[in-house]
Amino acid sequence: MMRSLRFTLAIVLFATTILFAIHAEAAESAAQEAGYGAGSVFTTLLYAPFKTSFCVLGGVTSGLTLPFGGLETAGKVATAACGGTWIITPDTLRGKERVRFVGDSKR
Repeated sequence: MMRSLRFTLAIVLFATTILFAIHAEAAESAAQEAGYGAGSVFTTLLYAPFKTSFCVLGGVTSGLTLPFGGLETAGKVATAACGGTWIITPDTLRGKERVRFVGDSKR
């Protein structure tokens, strides 16, 4: 009787140790995700005004380019200025995605 009680106690202790380790890992992962999400919002709030200013300046430059370079050149200038990354995602903070401040002007 005592032997089976010890065996049962050992199994329960082993199982709870494994379950607590899995739970701690999941909690750490959730905390990391929350941190990356908060960092994403904060950096987007800092980045967006610069990107918006660059896009507005590119739109003005595109308008000035239109009479001299034509519609295609003005479109490339506008695409380069307003294209690219607008939102910093958690994957950007992890290094999985690049931030492209200038868009692709090739057509």
